[in-house]
Amino acid sequence: MKVCILGDGLVSLSLANVLINNNILVDIFSKQKIKKKNKNRTLGISESNVEFFNENILSIEKLLWNIDKIEIFSENFKEEKILNFENNKNRLFSMIQNNNLNECLLKQLKKSNLIRFKNKIPNYENIKDKYKLIFDCDLNNSITKKYFFKKFNKKYFSYAYVTVIDHKRIKNNIATQIFTKNGPIAFLPISEKQTSIVYSYKGNQNIKLNDLINKYNSKYNITKINNSDCFELQSSDMRSYYYKNILAFGDLIHKIHPLAGQGFNMSIRDIKQLMEIIKEKLSLGLDLDNSICQEFEKKTKHKNYLFSNGIDLIYEFFNFENKINSKVISKSIKYIGKNKVINKFFIKSANEGIIV
Repeated sequence: MKVCILGDGLVSLSLANVLINNNILVDIFSKQKIKKKNKNRTLGISESNVEFFNENILSIEKLLWNIDKIEIFSENFKEEKILNFENNKNRLFSMIQNNNLNECLLKQLKKSNLIRFKNKIPNYENIKDKYKLIFDCDLNNSITKKYFFKKFNKKYFSYAYVTVIDHKRIKNNIATQIFTKNGPIAFLPISEKQTSIVYSYKGNQNIKLNDLINKYNSKYNITKINNSDCFELQSSDMRSYYYKNILAFGDLIHKIHPLAGQGFNMSIRDIKQLMEIIKEKLSLGLDLDNSICQEFEKKTKHKNYLFSNGIDLIYEFFNFENKINSKVISKSIKYIGKNKVINKFFIKSANEGIIV
């Protein structure tokens, strides 16, 4: 039983690992490009997704830096916290560097005789009968352009700036996010001496990032600010997840604002749901066919849509507050966040997604 994956990003490699762990032959198609390794990009992975990753894909525990607490501030409130999340029993989430995760996923795949890597993403006509299922995780290829161009798109007219700061050693297990007048900036610890920065800045690309980091930094004795990367911010939701035996996957079906660090988490939850469907088919002795695509869309599309729009709503709340130069929304959220039931609901949703 053979499937193929288009693209070789982190979602593609994670999906490939879980498929071969279930004895499914996998071909991975990628573009003929030498990728420059990006050492500035990091990911936050929720506790439940870490557990799934360790048990079903590969153990990444040694690569993780655990976050015990999240503090949310608004520039309108100066240094006063408006939200505070912590779990006395468990870590809230863990940080991992993209490059380290990529290397481990590739290393694990190369040990298996169930996987093959192929250059150049083919046309659908050339592969439609060769594979039971085709997972399209690539944002820009002939199949994507032909069958998966209908989306609900939103431009934020903002750019995400990503870098890592080096600083003097401290106990570094609290993530901080500040909603500034130009967009949210997040300080995300990745070790005792390094912290990842993600600043979603509304406006043009020409900003003095180092000055802005120093302006909003109140915790770290910075020794170095590393080179930064920049990309335009957009969100999108795919209207239809599949075409015949092709299933769109990962960022192709949902792309969200990075303010909550949930993009990769959504994809891991999608992998979990997909594998539940596939395992049920295999346990019944059924073949892999496009009914899997149909069932996956039915079980995940509404959840993904609600979750991604929830993230967008949070962004728009604070964006509107800054436009009208008011503290009303921050005060309201601060008041609501003090409710233990609501606070636990926020933590559970960030950890497990929307459960309906």
